[in-house]
Amino acid sequence: MIDRLVGLMILVISVTVFLVARGYEAGFGDPLGPAVFPQMVAALAAILSLGMIFRPDPNPDFRMDRARLKQLATLAVLIGYVLLLEPLGFPVSTTLATALLAALFGARAMRALATGLGTGVGLYLLFNNVLGLPLPLAPAFIG
Repeated sequence: MIDRLVGLMILVISVTVFLVARGYEAGFGDPLGPAVFPQMVAALAAILSLGMIFRPDPNPDFRMDRARLKQLATLAVLIGYVLLLEPLGFPVSTTLATALLAALFGARAMRALATGLGTGVGLYLLFNNVLGLPLPLAPAFIG
């Protein structure tokens, strides 16, 4: 039963994302537009969710073990990243999220922080300076 419920939740989210993405527009460049990628991901997720709904695992074993806790922690980090992206700015929120994810996967604290910092700053420079896609730099309360 849990497979069907999760499949139904994924289906509802996928359909919502697909419909919301229809309104995405960009004033420059890409002939396909910014809606194509989220719609492709949403369509694929919807198709896969149908498999969970119509062909669930006959013997689902749901235990709250270490792996499940890591999955929930990863989900919490990703949700936090989305919520903090604008208030903290791209480099800070990306650094925090990457460092936390690296720590979740077993990196030592200093290596996780170094990875997060390199990722946050590197991606900001790549998107802002190379690709010309502006991202929020500083926390919202500074500027």
